[in-house]
Amino acid sequence: MAVAASFVLGSAPAAAEAVSNIAAYPAPPSELYPQLFAAVQMGQLFKDGKTFVDALPKSRPAAIEAEYKRIKDSPGFTLADFIRQHFDLPEDNPDAYVSDRSQSLQQHIAGLWPHLTQQPGKPKAASSLLPLPQPYVVPGGRFREVYYWDSYFTMLGLLQNGKPQLIRAMVDNFASLIGRYGHVPNGNRSYYLSRSQPPFYFKMVGLLSTQDEAAAYARYLPQLRREYGFWMDGERGLKPGTAYRRVVALADGSVLNRYYDDRAVPRDESYTEDVELARNSRRQAAEIYRDVRAGAESGWDFSSRWFADGKTLATIETTAILPVDLNSLLYGLENAIRLGCERVRDLACSSDFSQRAERRLVAVQKYMWDEAGGHYVDYQWRKRQSTARPGAATFYPLFTGIAEPAQATRVAQWAGKELLKPYGIVTTPLGSGQQWDAPNGWAPLQWIAVDGLNRYGLHTLARDIATRWMSKVQQVYAGSGKLVEKYDVAGSAAEAGGGEYALQDGFGWTNGVAMQLMTLYPELNRP
Repeated sequence: MAVAASFVLGSAPAAAEAVSNIAAYPAPPSELYPQLFAAVQMGQLFKDGKTFVDALPKSRPAAIEAEYKRIKDSPGFTLADFIRQHFDLPEDNPDAYVSDRSQSLQQHIAGLWPHLTQQPGKPKAASSLLPLPQPYVVPGGRFREVYYWDSYFTMLGLLQNGKPQLIRAMVDNFASLIGRYGHVPNGNRSYYLSRSQPPFYFKMVGLLSTQDEAAAYARYLPQLRREYGFWMDGERGLKPGTAYRRVVALADGSVLNRYYDDRAVPRDESYTEDVELARNSRRQAAEIYRDVRAGAESGWDFSSRWFADGKTLATIETTAILPVDLNSLLYGLENAIRLGCERVRDLACSSDFSQRAERRLVAVQKYMWDEAGGHYVDYQWRKRQSTARPGAATFYPLFTGIAEPAQATRVAQWAGKELLKPYGIVTTPLGSGQQWDAPNGWAPLQWIAVDGLNRYGLHTLARDIATRWMSKVQQVYAGSGKLVEKYDVAGSAAEAGGGEYALQDGFGWTNGVAMQLMTLYPELNRP
């Protein structure tokens, strides 16, 4: 049975007044020791580019950089020896977890949480890790830090496993990040600070008091409003047909949002891949870096959804796209702020956000609903047309309540034909070789679909998706003792492919969604 969904709410940490300022962010590794960093990453000293950016310098970065410049051309110098001498390298699983496959999946997940939980520690000089004041759950594997949108789906499982205080701790950690930086970064690393991820914070706050979400929204109103300000920065005075950061003004005066990144340089954690991509494309390097980083902010890194030709990463155009999932979530955030303001009797705020939500709903319906296809799709604002590349993001307007009942029914019909596979819903119908395309399925999108469909009374398809997905999760667990980041939902492949790194196990959001689905449908807790 589900654990009681409400518990005592304390006062939310106060939000700082300063706006997000990239100049005030801690410098990422690429700026701390630029020549050494480029040599390590371009020399592919490590199989995974994230290894070096998570390494801890043993002395001041400036001194390490100076020493590297002094001896790098000396006889007998080796970069690998230099790095071992001057850095402590991270481990993927320092506290390795050995699974017991005689346990049920629910028992296995309950036993995993302590191994994925990190305790707060003292800040370490020049570490890329941003300290957090309370414990938090990481996804696992190479993902050694907390991730923004992952955490909501992880929390679903924590709720069912009776860990409300850990949920509260994570909500307050994100409040701390909002207070320090003006937004929730992609993850608590210095190299993630210039971007966020899909804004699920309001959904996390709602988990603190599921029987009365407005009470939680009211207590975290400063944080919710400040995050909203981050996404809407630049909306005032924006001329139709122009954009600023994450805000786009359309010809009719509608204002919608896009994914973006405040830097236009290679990502620290994928430096080599980004540099080579820019070199091999015919585009300006800064433009492609910005679009790649914006794709990372979307969480769908990467997908044909963002590609102008629907096939190749070199055509990525993320900043030219108004995504249906992002705008659906911001609609949800606007309504959460409205409810919080109503609770504290701030009528001007309540009225403002009621109008904002209504304007966004109208714009999403106008620009993102495909009447002929019967689904929602992203909008290419520069070309003033649909991208015509639909996928599982079509469920987000159901998840946040934008869709009309007839539209929800049509989305279900379309998805049943185009997305439903033997083991759940596929991310997009296209097979591009990218990890956020066919044949891969991901836990968060299964839950968005199931929850959205149930919201509109479309219970048959919701249960079917859950059943198919959990059959795959149970199958892989029975064979390997693992829960993994993503799955091949179209066939019988043991592992999903694509991506810039090897398949990761752990795995936070898969654990959380599995627990939520097994609570909703108890019959799914079996092989």
